[in-house]
Amino acid sequence: MTIGIDRPEALDAPDVENEALSARGRALQAAPWPRIVGVGTAVTRTSYSQREVLDAFEISDPKIRSVFLNSAIERRSLTLPPEDGDRGRVPESQGDLLDKHKKLAIEMGAEALHACLKRCGAELSDLRHLCCVTSTGFLTPGLSALLMRELGIDRHCSRSDIVGMGCNAGLNALNVVAGWSTAHPGELAVVLCAEACSAAYTMDSTMRTAVVNSLFGDGAAAVALLAGPGGATSAASEGPAVLKFASCIIPEAIDAMRYDWDRAQGRFSFFLDPQIPYVVGAHAEIVVDRLLSGTGLRRSDIGHWLVHSGGKKVIDAVIVNLGLTRHDVRHTVGVLRDQGNVSSGSFLFSYERLLEEGITRPGEYGVLMTMGPGSTIETALVQW
Repeated sequence: MTIGIDRPEALDAPDVENEALSARGRALQAAPWPRIVGVGTAVTRTSYSQREVLDAFEISDPKIRSVFLNSAIERRSLTLPPEDGDRGRVPESQGDLLDKHKKLAIEMGAEALHACLKRCGAELSDLRHLCCVTSTGFLTPGLSALLMRELGIDRHCSRSDIVGMGCNAGLNALNVVAGWSTAHPGELAVVLCAEACSAAYTMDSTMRTAVVNSLFGDGAAAVALLAGPGGATSAASEGPAVLKFASCIIPEAIDAMRYDWDRAQGRFSFFLDPQIPYVVGAHAEIVVDRLLSGTGLRRSDIGHWLVHSGGKKVIDAVIVNLGLTRHDVRHTVGVLRDQGNVSSGSFLFSYERLLEEGITRPGEYGVLMTMGPGSTIETALVQW
């Protein structure tokens, strides 16, 4: 099936339109689609089952234990506070957590970046733009600058940082960097999501905290983009082209996912509204229909669905509202089971699993979907 992706109205402008608009339209038609040419992931060194996390913090409340043990998560990579010698854990101040975030983000980020470049046959010296995404800590200078120093990346490599957008931010970054790639054909760009969720935990006995602490894991994921000839990589023609993006913000649910300052503990505390899975599910159809509008595609034409592993109820809500099967979201379910919710990079963990299956064929379409604070749903349409 051949599709016509939405273009600016200038492409269909009548002859009476000025020549500048026509020239712009011709330039857009000629512009190469950016392609995903590599992906790489990394997690922290220590992994725990849900039961091991409960035992580490001596949590005996049956309601809280039920939240952990019925989360569809088997293991997560976490960096827990050090033991205090009496089976407990040493309290961490907000300063300690920021230090943890910086250390883990650099370590995981470097590993994911190297893995991504290796997959597409590129070197650090080929990198021309680095966009770093994180929501689990605040850094100035940003993670991009820290990684450039850590890895010896060319000081003239352009960079950007997207901070605080949450679990949806990986696709926000991909959208921005896809535009950069289109404007710089033949130059390699990487989006790197590094989320040290261990550095965003609060420890108390509330159900609010239990829901958050049962869900998130540490992880980083990098994705490489290239438009035009693949001078920097041997995989230029193998990855899917990024064709289109669509977004949907739900302003009435703006407080459903947020960071608050916990004055009692002197640290940030993340909040998830129990209704958020149903809010996301109810809007999933709206944004996917917008994504496919003007393409000639139906949902049944999409061969691969790569959805953020936001949690069991979120995945179930997306399945129901989009009419998907469990097989359609098998990678999302697998990432949640093995790593928990690794925030902004979760969909890239799923994409990596799809690549490892080796089942994609030229011409097939895929939809990438993330969701997070705002409340927001982000989507992208790709074609192999």
